[in-house]
Amino acid sequence: MISLTTEKELYQSQFASMEKSLRNEPTWLAGIRKAAMDRFLSVGFPTTHDEDWRFTSVAPISRIPFKLASSFSHRQALTALPALTFGSLPGPQIVFVNGEFAPKLSTLVGSRDDVQVESLESVLNSQPELLSNHLCRHAGYDEHAFVALNTAFFRKGAVVQIGKNRLVEQPIHILYISTRLEEPVVSYPRNLILAESNSQARILESYVSVGNGVHLNNAVTEIVLAENAILDHYCFQQESLEAFHIATLDVHQSRVSNFSTHSISLGGALVRNDVNVVLDGEGGEALLNGLYVVRGQQHVDNHTRIEHAKPHCSSRELYKGILDERARAVFNGRIIVRPGAQKTDSKQTNRNLLLSEEALANTNPQLEIYADDVKCTHGATVGQLSAEALFYLRSRGIDLETARNILTYAFASELTNRIKISSLREGLEKILFRDLPGFQELKESL
Repeated sequence: MISLTTEKELYQSQFASMEKSLRNEPTWLAGIRKAAMDRFLSVGFPTTHDEDWRFTSVAPISRIPFKLASSFSHRQALTALPALTFGSLPGPQIVFVNGEFAPKLSTLVGSRDDVQVESLESVLNSQPELLSNHLCRHAGYDEHAFVALNTAFFRKGAVVQIGKNRLVEQPIHILYISTRLEEPVVSYPRNLILAESNSQARILESYVSVGNGVHLNNAVTEIVLAENAILDHYCFQQESLEAFHIATLDVHQSRVSNFSTHSISLGGALVRNDVNVVLDGEGGEALLNGLYVVRGQQHVDNHTRIEHAKPHCSSRELYKGILDERARAVFNGRIIVRPGAQKTDSKQTNRNLLLSEEALANTNPQLEIYADDVKCTHGATVGQLSAEALFYLRSRGIDLETARNILTYAFASELTNRIKISSLREGLEKILFRDLPGFQELKESL
């Protein structure tokens, strides 16, 4: 355990050591890093006195003296790779192990065919001008301590660029693997995804653990969609039950662009997902889906923010949670309609299913509307399995356990059925329902 003063000294010391090894990076990036570190040293970690963190204490993170991850075992990752890629997803794949780029496990794509999938470090060394307009320009470190830490410390990550008029049929996989290490380590993954005008692609981000162990992944992904671009994004997280996962996704959309994201949280002791979308062009569309399944003493917190900055845009949001034993979940969804963003059409829904009397969900949907010609709705529910539905199934000869499983599967399948990457959808169903009696029969009948 470390004190507040020692905590800041630890990160300041780590930053000073890292700066010495980054003397050749672009001046603009060095300045941003320094400003981000100064911001963290000024505000420190958030506490439950901060409104956005009042239901989530990060004390378990702040009191652990994490060291920067710097080594990895190919053997552990290579053995587990087939299971982590959902049966070997077709298409480009970039892999990181304990925060370090693993070229032997990756299948990259250069700038040929107007598609680029490369390591961030490589692009910074060879094409820094490609990144200067977008890297660290969208995820604000001034309001989020963990984004500030990521901005100060990131070195590894992925760059994905989809060229104009390009349709990428196969999904692009960004995979972060954490293996068991002797001491608690922290990684700062940073991803930049650029979809140019009239392009279309699907991208999967995965964060998984091989074995148990305490580690922290503090990840930031920035996505920029140009005019008429279409991007289908998935984020899958199944880390050790001793792990901590803090992730921020910032999306900036231009005119007539279409963005969808599907957040799936299964692992981790403490998980926080922030998703921020700005619809900054007329006719933009955004779809936010989320599924979290937690048990034991897991804690998952989803904060979303959709900003309608221009008129004639639409957004849809559906987050669903399944909680068992003493698990805790937080959902905070905020929709902002700026002045002049007329004809906005937005709907937000959060539903939570509690499988035990000790599970707890806090939900807080919010609307902030500064325009007068809009259609916006929100709603939230927290409850247990329907007694009427259970009675209906049992009256037809189905035992109680199977009836509960059927209703739980039906609750989750509304979101799993929206996943367009078939191998991911099938793999997720197996993970969620592998212990469920008659799973295949249930799947076929629903």
